[in-house]
Amino acid sequence: MKTTLRLSTLTLIFTLIMVCTAYAKAPIVGKWKTIDDETNEAKSIVEITERGGKYYGKIVKLFRKDGEDPNPVCDECEDDDDRKNKPIIGMEIIRDMELDGKKYEGGTILDPKDGKVYKCKLWVEEDNLKVRGYIAFFFKTQDWLPVE
Repeated sequence: MKTTLRLSTLTLIFTLIMVCTAYAKAPIVGKWKTIDDETNEAKSIVEITERGGKYYGKIVKLFRKDGEDPNPVCDECEDDDDRKNKPIIGMEIIRDMELDGKKYEGGTILDPKDGKVYKCKLWVEEDNLKVRGYIAFFFKTQDWLPVE
């Protein structure tokens, strides 16, 4: 009886651990504030979600100044990009990122300002999201801040 009880208890504990692990969100999932490299001002809020083991990010808010178009479109996107001339708010700018160790790689990031698509790496460091877009040996890394 004691052995059966111990096995049942261990099985229950193991199951709870597995369920909690399965539902634990990845550290990049959530909302992040992007900062303009030139002005150091908040530029947008990007929400990163997981779908089918891959991670995607879409712009959910833009911080616009007086006189700027409150709902701009990606007119700089390449002609063959499905985001061409689509509203930037709601636009998926991060696509197909996969966890590889402690970094997320293998996907792309779109800069709606210039319409260019870059290879991408993401990782969390000191509570900030490090976002690196790169082509060949050239890259730029930004810090995105968590949104509470």
